[in-house]
Amino acid sequence: MIADPFTKLHCCIAVMGSGGRARQCRTREGPSEQAGLGCSARGDHLAHADVSVGRPHRRPGSVSGPLAFERAGVTPSDVDVAELYDAFTYMLLLTLEDLGFCAKGEGGAFVESGALRLGGDLPTNTDGGGLSACHPGQRGLFLLVEAARQLRGECGPRQVPDARIACVSGTGGWFCSSGTVILGAEEP
Repeated sequence: MIADPFTKLHCCIAVMGSGGRARQCRTREGPSEQAGLGCSARGDHLAHADVSVGRPHRRPGSVSGPLAFERAGVTPSDVDVAELYDAFTYMLLLTLEDLGFCAKGEGGAFVESGALRLGGDLPTNTDGGGLSACHPGQRGLFLLVEAARQLRGECGPRQVPDARIACVSGTGGWFCSSGTVILGAEEP
């Protein structure tokens, strides 16, 4: 029994370890550590937005992102690499805006500027993202894995040089839930 009525066979497995154990597994300068976490969930979704009567939908990334940044003590401009859920191309644009990497309505121009490329201001989805790499139904886990690998310097030709802070964010449902995690590489 994990939590009644769920047994271990009803639950996905997540493996967590202590900082000491993580240091034993280090490959470069150190493990990545969670620096800040923010979550948001709403009962409504994008289809409930009605801007004609002044009831626009506040997307959950605009809540989870600032909360994660605040808890980590960093700002979007401090992020070296971003791993963002991209089930649809427009989702990435809205997430960039919600997390504060660019102003509302400027996601397209931000992407067109080359900022998301390796060597750009905010290398994003360095493994190719869900639109290019894979989408097995648990894309969020791959976002965390890629961010940790970036911070550990394990990404070979797609490595972001000197990556120290990563932002990972996933959106669920019809823009009705979001989780954002800020990871930091341990200093040498």
